[in-house]
Amino acid sequence: MSNKLWPKKKITWLFDVIGSGTTPPASNEMYYNSPDMAWLNTGDLKDSYIKKTSKHVSQQALDEFSALTVFPKDSLVMAMYGATIGKLGITKYETTTNQACCVLSKPREIITKFIFYWLMGHRAEIINLSQGGGQPNISQGIIRNIRIAVPPVELQNKIVNFIDKKFEETNQLIDKKEKMINLLEQQRQSIITEAVTKGLNPNVKMKDSGVEWIGEIPEHWEVKKVKHFANHVGSGKTPSGGSEVYLDEGVPFLRSLNVHFDGIRLKDLAFISEETNAEMKSSQVNPLDILLNITGASIGRTAIVPKDFGRANVNQHVCIIRLNQKKVYPFYFNMLMSSDVINQQIWFAQNGSSREGLNFVQVKELIFAIPPTLEEQREINKWVFNKQKAIFNLTSTVKEQIEKLKEYRQSLIYEAVTGKIEVSEMELDEVR
Repeated sequence: MSNKLWPKKKITWLFDVIGSGTTPPASNEMYYNSPDMAWLNTGDLKDSYIKKTSKHVSQQALDEFSALTVFPKDSLVMAMYGATIGKLGITKYETTTNQACCVLSKPREIITKFIFYWLMGHRAEIINLSQGGGQPNISQGIIRNIRIAVPPVELQNKIVNFIDKKFEETNQLIDKKEKMINLLEQQRQSIITEAVTKGLNPNVKMKDSGVEWIGEIPEHWEVKKVKHFANHVGSGKTPSGGSEVYLDEGVPFLRSLNVHFDGIRLKDLAFISEETNAEMKSSQVNPLDILLNITGASIGRTAIVPKDFGRANVNQHVCIIRLNQKKVYPFYFNMLMSSDVINQQIWFAQNGSSREGLNFVQVKELIFAIPPTLEEQREINKWVFNKQKAIFNLTSTVKEQIEKLKEYRQSLIYEAVTGKIEVSEMELDEVR
């Protein structure tokens, strides 16, 4: 049966229940102190089955908030806005949700997973339907009115089985390449840590550093802290008006997503006006400043501001470390900040005090061993740079391969759910 003959139906005709949820006030712990009911957030949506949620709500919350609808197992969920817009999941148990999730339940003569794949294959088009400026929003109304060409149920099943098989094959390849990237990062960390604790001369006389996690160091090296080399340690803030003040051009506004070990990335770069930049004078960056992420999942990630980068500012999640360049070579210091010597201290600062971020006092107190001369610092940095360059190049190649596999997977899903790929009997036999 040609896809041209598949009847087109709105999503609102395909499910008996389409709804969302709400967020009880976080100030009342009684709403969240019990595992009575799973409470789904958009961050739980990973384009797969949802086997657990990061949060739960209590029976008291269910009793007091009628908007906390309990949706049945095998419901299809889509993120309607935010960083995860368009992300999907299928629940494996009863759950409630927050207001950013749209839930489709109780299907009518359709396979839920077929719709799951159809929405995934058309994600870019659906996001283009979104409304709003600073934060795009897919409303329930938009989702309800999406029209889908629906094949017979038997063919839906065959298409789902076909995609499942291809999806698994592609995901296995992606997983292998992601593991390779992790191994490369471990190798890079090992090279840096060895260089910034032992130096390059294997015959140099060693001494006890007096610091457990540093161990022995060359006899002529010194144990220092960030505060011994920094003229300034500070960060920026979110401008008044939040993300609504971001512009398409102006002064670059660096956020934690722009700060990476291989340098400052300009993808998703935000801009602020000259007026906003002037108001945030203390967080304007200088050439060769060290940028350190001090909150969130990327905490500890560092980058150095290139000499020719030009003007820029930072938000509150990025710490500026401005160095006395007569005492330390900035590129060596940036490399040092990405070593396990520093990462372990950041980890302990996080887990030992239950904090969600580093403060400036903690940054200033980070401790390490260092050669006393700029000449030796430059020599070590040059050696490590050449080693890192090869690793970064290989990592970049593997990441490109992953992106191509994801593009292939997306294209395959789109063509299968729209009937552009004819699911042959041979392929179906392989699936069976």
